[in-house]
Amino acid sequence: MAGGIKSNFDEPNVIPMIDVMLVLLIIFMMQVPLQRKAMRVQVPPEQQQSSQDAGPSNQIVLVLGEDGSYSVNNDTMPKGALDAHLHGIYDNRPAKLIFVKAGRNRKYQEVIEAMDIARGAGVQVVGFTPKEAEAEGQ
Repeated sequence: MAGGIKSNFDEPNVIPMIDVMLVLLIIFMMQVPLQRKAMRVQVPPEQQQSSQDAGPSNQIVLVLGEDGSYSVNNDTMPKGALDAHLHGIYDNRPAKLIFVKAGRNRKYQEVIEAMDIARGAGVQVVGFTPKEAEAEGQ
């Protein structure tokens, strides 16, 4: 036994561990693209509007005021009454479109909650007012 027999138990075998790590790396790399969420966005073409087309509008605009108020077409209401008011508007309406205008100091979470309330009332398309329209309207 004093001869040259060397035991393989002195060195750890790391090849299976490397194989497992590579498989896990591939699995995690494949999961990243599957977790991405996409949002469909429709951007209208730029067009010039004339002041002659200033007739009555049937568009519904939800305004989240800077003071924490909610209003639909200049009808101010608390957040709790927003759902019932939007149901009253959209239950018999064929075009389920709403525009959202949020104040500068409103939190992202508040805007998303208002959009969720609108979706619950049957709104299918949510649009946002552009910054230029906000500046011209004031």
